[in-house]
Parts: sequence; C-alpha cells; structure tokens
Amino acid sequence: MSAVISAPGSSVVVRRRSTRVRALWLVAAIVVLVGLACLSVAVGSRAVTWEEIGLGVTGHVDTIGQAAVYKRVPRTILAIVVGAALAVSGAVMQGVTRNPLADPGILGVTMGASLAVVTGIAWFGLFSVQGYIWTAIVGAGVTAVAVYAVGSLGRGGATPLKLALAGAATSAALTSLISAVVLPRGDIVEIVQSWQVGGVGGATYEPLATVAPFLVVGFVMSWGCSRWLNSMALGDEVAAGLGVKVAGARACAALGAVILAGAATAVAGPIAFVGLVVPHVCRLLVGVDHRWLIPFSAVVGACLVTTADVVGRLIAQPAEIQVGIVTAIVGAPVFIAIVRRTKVREL
Repeated sequence: MSAVISAPGSSVVVRRRSTRVRALWLVAAIVVLVGLACLSVAVGSRAVTWEEIGLGVTGHVDTIGQAAVYKRVPRTILAIVVGAALAVSGAVMQGVTRNPLADPGILGVTMGASLAVVTGIAWFGLFSVQGYIWTAIVGAGVTAVAVYAVGSLGRGGATPLKLALAGAATSAALTSLISAVVLPRGDIVEIVQSWQVGGVGGATYEPLATVAPFLVVGFVMSWGCSRWLNSMALGDEVAAGLGVKVAGARACAALGAVILAGAATAVAGPIAFVGLVVPHVCRLLVGVDHRWLIPFSAVVGACLVTTADVVGRLIAQPAEIQVGIVTAIVGAPVFIAIVRRTKVREL
C-alpha cells in the first residue's frame, strides 16, 4: 500500500477514491431525501391508505384522504427547496466570510428579509408572492451589506467574532422594528405572526412556480462561484495570486446566497439554523471543496427541513408544530457546540 501511495501519480488515485466516496455520500443523501419525500406525502395527522396516496399524488381529491395527500405534495416540495436554499446560502456565507458561525439567521439576513416583507404588507398593501420575493431579497441584501460593513470596522477587519456580534445585534434590532410595525396594525397581526414562525404548511403550487426562477438563479450563482470560494479559503492574497478577482468573486457569491435566503424566507418565513448546521455536517462527510459541498448541502438541507416538517406533524397531532420551531430546537445545541469547539477565527 505504501508503494502505491509513494508511486508517481498516486495523488490522482487518492483523488479518484476521494471523488468516489463523495459521490457515494451524495447518492446516499439523495436516496434518503427520496424516502423522506415519500414519507412526507404519506404521513400526517390523518391516516391514509396506499390507494388514496396513489390517487392523491396524481391529483384526485374525491375523498378526504385523497385531498389530504394532494395538499401534502406541494408542502413536501416547498420543504425540499427551502431546505436546499437555506443550506446552500449558509455554506456560501461561511465561505465568503470564512466564518464558521455564518448563517442567514445569525447574520441577520433573514430578519432583514422579514422586516422588508412585513413593512411591505403593513405600509404598501403587499400581498403577492412575487412582491414578497423581490422585497425579501432587497431587505436581505441591504442587511447583509450593513452587517458586513459594521463587522469590518476597527482593527482586523471582518473577523468571525465581530460579524457574529454584528449579526446578533442587527437581528435583535430588526425584530424590535418588526414588532413596532405590526403592533399598530391589528388587521395584519395574525397573518404576520403565522408567517414569522417559519413553516411550509400552507404551500400551494402557485408560490412554488413563482419562486422557482429565483432559486435556480441563486443556486447557479452559488455553485458557479465554488472554485473562487475554494481559492479564497486560502486567503485573499493567495486567491488574488491565483488570478481570482477577490472583490468581484465575493460579491457574486454573496449575491447568490442573499437571493437564496431572501426567496426562501419570502415563501416560508424565517427558518433558523438550517444554514448553520448543514454545512458543518456536510464538511465532515465530503470535505471543504465547495464544488461538492454546495450540492451536498442542498440535498442534506432538504432532508433536514423535510424531516422537521414530518416530525412537527407527528408529535403534536392533530395540531402541528411549525418547521421553524423544530429546526430551532435542533440547531441551538449545535450552535453552542460550534462556539465551544471553534476558536471563531477562520474556516
């Protein structure tokens, strides 16, 4: 074995083996996701038969069971795409900032998107899905720039600790502003509160069709920047020496992450910790290469949110616990573990 390792070209063999392992992990994650999607369609507060599942998936709503299955299909699709979007957004944000604590929620991006949507509802009568999405993306982008600017002040620039503190302070301030906007408007309190919890229960095909182009653009931009993210992980000076235009690459990757986080928040509300937890788990399995990390994070993020949705439906029957609550319960201990075990400097 040692002869093989020391032989010329052995690095290629190791790389191929590593690629096979990554591919196997990705295929396994996709198989798990397919199983979870089937489980999500079949399981709920109302028990259904296999016949009702088959007819409900194909669009029949002749019985209550078929109608229940029919409504679970867009719900399952929304859980998949939202989980994938938030996980990829978190992975890219961690790569752009080299901050192991970066996440759309921790950096205040989802709260910025939430404040923009709530303000649009309260002040401008915003109720269209497309309006939600554009408003959320703008709010997420403005907040991301503000947090990065504040975190860059002082000696050392944008360190992970300063970014995390700036994001936490911004999230707290934006949460207060959301309350200030909503409280005088009793006519929208119920709508905003149900949306702010973060969930996929009210999914229909119309918002899925509307948000799909935004998510595709965000995914393409994020994965397209994967090689640049790999270079920037070595440091800005090394990346520049390798021919990467660091400022442009960072802006492009960040824009893709903001589009994903804003669009996901617009259609499902602010769901926390998915973008923090998933990339760390994925790095343990496929390494730090963003060409693999981004698609793998998308699949695992979809698995996490789909699982959270199914668990939320089962543990509180006949009521439901929203996805945002379940992911917060799972994500908070992981966040504490990361803070305790990480020196909070750079990835």
